[in-house]
Amino acid sequence: MLDVLIIGGGPIGIACALEAQKKNLNYIIIEKGCIVNSLYHYPQRMQFFSSSEKLEIDNIPFISTQVRPFKEEALEYYRRIVTNESLNIKLFEKVEEVQKSDDVFQIITSESKYKAKHVIVATGFYDIPNYIAVPGEELEHVSHYYNNPHWYSMKNTVIIGASNSAIDAALEIYRKGGKVTLLVRDKEISHRVKYWVRPDILNRIAEGSIDVIYEANVIEITNDYVLLTARGEKRKIPADFVLALTGYQPDFVFLEKMGVQLSEDALKIPVYNENTMESNVDNLYLAGVVCGGMNTHLWFIENSLIHAKMIIKDILNKK
Repeated sequence: MLDVLIIGGGPIGIACALEAQKKNLNYIIIEKGCIVNSLYHYPQRMQFFSSSEKLEIDNIPFISTQVRPFKEEALEYYRRIVTNESLNIKLFEKVEEVQKSDDVFQIITSESKYKAKHVIVATGFYDIPNYIAVPGEELEHVSHYYNNPHWYSMKNTVIIGASNSAIDAALEIYRKGGKVTLLVRDKEISHRVKYWVRPDILNRIAEGSIDVIYEANVIEITNDYVLLTARGEKRKIPADFVLALTGYQPDFVFLEKMGVQLSEDALKIPVYNENTMESNVDNLYLAGVVCGGMNTHLWFIENSLIHAKMIIKDILNKK
C-alpha cells in the first residue's frame, strides 16, 4: 500500500516525489515515457522563458551557460535529481485506469497494478495537440510538433500559429535556408512571445525574410498547398511541409474518468481546492499545468513548484 502515487515524471512530479521522500512517505512516480518526457519532446534548441534559478527544485542548484537554460541543460538537471536522490520512478509505464474503492485507489498501468491512499496527477499538457479540424490535417507532411530546422531546409514550410513554438520554428527554419510563411489568426504576433524573440520575428517580417498572413483562416491542406481566407480573400500558399503549432491541451478524458469535474465553459478548468490542490475527488490531487485546463499559460514550472509542498502538507495533516 503506497502513501502516494504520482502520475507524471516531469519537473512537478519530481518535486512532489522529493517532498514525499523528505517526509518519509511511501511513494512512486509512474511516467509513460522517459524522465521529464514532455521536455524531451520539446524542440531541440528550445530556450526557457524562466531563468535557471526559477526552475530549481528544492534549492538544488541549476547551473546553465546563460541566464535562461536550454532544453538539453534542463534534461540534464532533472535527470541528475532523479538519479542522485534515488527517486522511486517507473519509466515507460503508462497509467491506464484509476479506480477508487473504500478510500483506496486501485491504479492499473501497462505493466502492473498498485494500491495507494493518495494520487497526485502531474501529467502536463503536451501530449494532445489543439487540432484545427480541417481537411488534410492528417496528411503525412503535416505535423503538430517541431524539433529540428534542418529537416525543412530549402523547402516551403507553412507554419500555423503565432505564439512561442510557432515563432521559434519560423526563425530557426528561416536561418537554415527554409522558405517560411507564417499564418496568424489574429491581427498581430502574440504578445506572449518571449520578449527577446518578438523584435527578431517582427524585424524578419518587416524586411521580407519571413512571409506572414494575418487574420488567416485555414480551409484545407492538400499535398501541395494550404488553402485559406484572409481579410475576405481566398489564397493558396505552396507547402512542402505544414507545422500546425496551435498549442496543446491536458488529457481531459483521463481526468473525467477519474471523476474530476471540469468547468462547463470552453476552458475546462478542473475543480480543486486552491489551498491544498485536492480535486473534488477526496485524496486525489492536481499539480502543475493540468490545473489550468485549456488555459495552459496559467501554470508552468516556475509557479507550480509550490504545489508539491501544498499537497504533501495536506496529506500529512490527514494522517
